[in-house]
Parts: sequence; structure tokens; C-alpha cells
Amino acid sequence: MTTTDTGSSSGPTPNAPKANEELLSVDGLVKHFPIRKGLLQRQVGAVQAVDGLSFGVKQGETLSLVGESGCGKTTTGRLLTRLETPTAGKIVFEGHDISHLSEGRMRPLRRDIQMIFQDPYGSLNPRHTVGKIVGAPYHLQNVKTEHGVKKAVQELLELVGLSPEHYNRYPHEFSGGQRQRIGIARTLALRPKLIVADEPVSALDVSIQAQVVNLLEDLQDEFDLTYVMIAHDLSVVRHVSDRVAVMYLGKIVELADRVSLYERPMHPYTVALLSAVPVPDTKRKGKQDRIRLQGDVPSPINPPPACRFHTRCWKAQEICKTQEPPLLELAPGHQTACHFPENLEPPAAKTVQDS
Repeated sequence: MTTTDTGSSSGPTPNAPKANEELLSVDGLVKHFPIRKGLLQRQVGAVQAVDGLSFGVKQGETLSLVGESGCGKTTTGRLLTRLETPTAGKIVFEGHDISHLSEGRMRPLRRDIQMIFQDPYGSLNPRHTVGKIVGAPYHLQNVKTEHGVKKAVQELLELVGLSPEHYNRYPHEFSGGQRQRIGIARTLALRPKLIVADEPVSALDVSIQAQVVNLLEDLQDEFDLTYVMIAHDLSVVRHVSDRVAVMYLGKIVELADRVSLYERPMHPYTVALLSAVPVPDTKRKGKQDRIRLQGDVPSPINPPPACRFHTRCWKAQEICKTQEPPLLELAPGHQTACHFPENLEPPAAKTVQDS
């Protein structure tokens, strides 16, 4: 399918990155939601949803954001797609700072940055047909196709495993997995470079999850897509990710490649998360030590000082309550924010203790 752009662009003209170059980089990203009370709606506090994230995403890779509910994963995804405006920090896409671009200047970049939403039921307008839903990006961006929008939409439906005959049907006529495929087709319409997938399979039956995950992987290979995957199912994350960032209460506490993180987790929070992953091997089942964290996640309105995990960490000491640990590279490509990390090699452990 060939598309020809006939719309005008008022924003920057991105230059496509080469292989292994960063398509997206984030530096010190912050998002605080003000809390207002009273007749004059004065601000009395703020929800610190995202508080100082820094990471990069290379062309063609999949970076997954994981963590408990309320840690700021979805807010981060909405910031990357500029559905929310950051309180502070920078979001750089293809070399251009898009952190505070106006809606008009962001509009042409919407073609390159798209989002797959978590809820396949709420993300599709029940009053519109599938053809109108999937074809909406062409009309909104004033993009003409070689054989017309209807033909382009039918090709997209076939691409995601649906029938072209579904063009005139409504969302209520489809199952949850089929609706998510419709959402994926809509996301792919303008051939984006970066897709933020907000828990794309969490609302689906287990039997359907693997099909959608495999579809996303096939589409990535075919169109050289870059994914930021937001998830809480660590089994799915291990299957699809190149790198994994573990978030806790608005901050990244560990960032590493998939193999390194799953085989040698360093942050106690990551160790606890991985201990809860079910083991399919019956011989190993029961030998795994489950770490049960005490208490609930603290409120993002008033997070704990210094290390935010110290109120639930079994290794916490006085320094954890007074000094925030920086996110440091303790092994090649493996960053951790912890004063007393786990699974360190002896030389690295000695360096951390000496510092």
C-alpha cells in the first residue's frame, strides 16, 4: 500500500535514524498532577506520577516498562505520545525536542508516534463502523492512498488477521481479541515509526494473548517498528522485550537487557517481582522462594524520602532513608538504583561498597 502526503506540515521534519541509533530519548522526564481544593481551587499538593525518568529507545527495538499498578507506566506512555504535556524534562524524537510542542506542531508527528490502548472495548467508538475507525487516520492527516481509503483499510484488516468483509461491521460484533486487532490496524494506518503499547493483551483471554503478541512481533519485523511496551505480566515481557525498565513509584529502579535482568536481577524490587512469576516446570515448582513485600505502595502524593522502596525493602538501612541512590551502570548495559544491590559479581560489589 502506497500513501502520498498532500497535507501541509508546520512542525519539524524528522531525519530517520540509522540502525542502532536512538529513535527516542528521554531526559529527566517529570509529570506532576496538581491537587486543588477550595472555592479558589488553590493547589495544595501534587501527584508525582513520573519523577525524573531518563532512558533511550533504539530504532527497531522493544523496550518494556514494568512495575506495580500506580508506578507511572501509563502516564509515561501518554507523555511519550504527547497525550500529556510534561511538567519538566525532555522528550527527543529523531533529534527534535517534542516536549512542549503545540498541538498544531505535533499534528504531523502523530503519523510517526502512535499508541495501542489497553482497553479494546473503550478505545473503539461503538457508533462507528470498522471501516470508519481504521480509516480515520487517513482523513485526519489528509493522506491520500493509491487505491482509495476503503482498499487501504481492507488491506490493513487482512494484515492483522481479520477479513476485508468486516469493513462495514460495528465493534460490538467482535470479540475482545478481534477488537484489539482493529485497534492495531488503526495504529498501523500511517506506518508509524514508534508505537507505545499500553498493556495491549492484559484485557484479553490467555488463549488470545499469545496470538496478539505474535502479531505484534510479526508486524515489527515486517515494518521495522520500534515499541515501548507497557506491561505487568513479566512472562509476556520476557518473550517480547529487548530491554526492560523496572519502575517503582514514578522512578526507574533498574534498566537492563532482557537476559541480564531475568537471570541476574540487581534491585531488590525486581528480585521480588520475578519471584512471583509462575514457573511452568513442575520439577522446579516449589523450590522457588517467593518474596512477599510488606505493606502497600506508598502514595505518590507524599512518596518516601531518598530511596522510595526503603519502606518495603528487606535490605534497607539508614542510608536508604537519607540518600537517594543514583541509577548507575553496575554491569555492562545493566543500570540499577540501589545502595545494596543483589547478584553483583565480586569486583563490582567491592567497587560499590568502597564508593
